[in-house]
Amino acid sequence: MIVWLNGTFGAGKTTTARELVPLIPESRIFDSEYVGYMLQHVLDTVPHDDFQEWTPWRGLVVETAAQLLDYVGGTLVVPQTVLVEQYWTEIRTGLEKRSIPVHHFVLHTDRDTLVHRIDTDAKEESRNAGPWRHKHLTPYEEALPWLQAEATVLDTTSRTPGQVAREISRLTAAAARQAAGGSGRRPGGTPRG
Repeated sequence: MIVWLNGTFGAGKTTTARELVPLIPESRIFDSEYVGYMLQHVLDTVPHDDFQEWTPWRGLVVETAAQLLDYVGGTLVVPQTVLVEQYWTEIRTGLEKRSIPVHHFVLHTDRDTLVHRIDTDAKEESRNAGPWRHKHLTPYEEALPWLQAEATVLDTTSRTPGQVAREISRLTAAAARQAAGGSGRRPGGTPRG
């Protein structure tokens, strides 16, 4: 099983993922950005704004997740922003072809809160990434219509990562029970089309 935490930068994906792992038996974080880092030394001369543009990144995220689950089983928690619908469709379809259930959640926060979180993040690497994170606020807002159709949206504005993690744990357990009962619902809470 995969629990994919989507949403823009500053919504709390990484912290929520850390809080979520102890709540889901046999789970571990799979940071798919490392797949992009692995590809950079080969593809860095290929023009791009984001490594998600590389078709091999999307394919290798699916293949790596499948290999990891075959090897260790359990659940992978993936805290990864994906704002391009085509990219998400490729990843979701690839995982579905391998019969891997995907619970897709979008951690949502209003723009003012996101700006505040980005501007006050004390970590040095986060401060350096501030302009890049600000640049992705509008694309995130533009992606919200398809994200809302594809995922369960959880508002993190006034909730702690621990509270959000507990809700995700509850929702994934409920979705797994429904799927086991043949309810016809896609993991993550959205009905099958």
